[in-house]
Amino acid sequence: MNKILIANRGEIAVRIIRACKEMNMKTVAVYSDIDKDAMHTRLADESICIGPANAGKSYLNIKNIIEAANITGADSIHPGFGFLSENSQFAKICEESNIKFIGPSYQVIELMGNKANSKQLMKEAGIPVIPGSEGRIKGLNDAIKLANEIGYPIMLKAAAGGGGKGIRIVNSQEELENYYPIVKQEAKVSFNDDELYMEKFIQNPRHVEIQILADEHGNVIHLGERDCSIQRKNQKIIEETPSTAIDDKLRNKMGEVAIKAAKVAGYSSCGTIEFLVDKDKHFYFMEMNTRIQVEHPITEERTGIDIVKAQIKIAAGEPLKLRQKDIEYRGHSIECRINAENPSKNFMPCPGTIKGLNLPGGNGIRVDTAIYEGYAIPPSYDSMIAKVITYGENRNEAISKMKRALEEIVIEGVDTNIDFLFKIIKNPNFIRGNFDTSFIEKEMLN
Repeated sequence: MNKILIANRGEIAVRIIRACKEMNMKTVAVYSDIDKDAMHTRLADESICIGPANAGKSYLNIKNIIEAANITGADSIHPGFGFLSENSQFAKICEESNIKFIGPSYQVIELMGNKANSKQLMKEAGIPVIPGSEGRIKGLNDAIKLANEIGYPIMLKAAAGGGGKGIRIVNSQEELENYYPIVKQEAKVSFNDDELYMEKFIQNPRHVEIQILADEHGNVIHLGERDCSIQRKNQKIIEETPSTAIDDKLRNKMGEVAIKAAKVAGYSSCGTIEFLVDKDKHFYFMEMNTRIQVEHPITEERTGIDIVKAQIKIAAGEPLKLRQKDIEYRGHSIECRINAENPSKNFMPCPGTIKGLNLPGGNGIRVDTAIYEGYAIPPSYDSMIAKVITYGENRNEAISKMKRALEEIVIEGVDTNIDFLFKIIKNPNFIRGNFDTSFIEKEMLN
């Protein structure tokens, strides 16, 4: 691979471009009309417009992206996260166009992207899964019968879902009858697939994921876990590693199971196996994300491994040089997602122009962002504008550094969630590691 087109925008596009520069690889940035002055267009070796602000006509426009690669002579495409990163059709078209897709094969994306099918695959392989439907639900009557067998509460989910969309917690048959057509419609709108599946709702779990690296030669390793339990409406807000919810014995077991899951799927690239851990320390496979994760930097800080570079090398056909015994874990790392939104107005997105900016720095602090003073945050895309990552010798030091970082950061001209994040970091239960996925609703929104 000599020239990589980044089929994304924002901080992840910047992150990938920086990795490519360090690997002496040429880069192409794509952008929509509204993103012509975005940072990723300035940092790349070349940039090309692929359509208007509407994502469906630009960052989700497969035809325009492939044409952009052909025009610029890019021989590979990195999809980042979101947009087309887990779109099997896009990966297939890249392959048919003789362009290397930096990610797993389209067959694996299709297999693991369907939550019902991937869960069934894991179940057959002896990997613990949440009790639920075997494959897709055939209709409302089937759903009612299954719910009675599993026992309420249950979760009704879009089979092709992701990002917290197309999900409802259902506590009774009456709610199931009401929610079934609603979730089906949401699934159709969000994923162009209205099929649903069902699983037992695990109350107040921890959300713990394992980072995987797998090459094209059958070698698979894991880089430890990330705890993503601090979330609102299934959207992650704060992540950390290691998790305070598990001990070394459980950590090693989950890592082994994650490696087995990746091998069962025939996986190659970086990826993440997501688990729910209940109050009795039982863990269950939830899904696999077949892409780079937003929260990958905390794993990089703790292991010293550049996951984006590793992903690119794997796509180039290089075997992993590391084995599991080579992975060393040091200290503790935390990430806070900075969003342009107003928490006091139900987290309403707040696009606008940044009129003043000061980013934190110093030992153990990293900021991944694509914003700058004078930058106009567009209203057309996700509200995340930066990630603040801290590293300390232990969790208390990582928390102390995050407090300092959030005190230092200044973003003027738009509303942000910085004060909300600061309140979480100072919360006694967060400091004690006493939290689960219901933390935000219980502690912060009452």
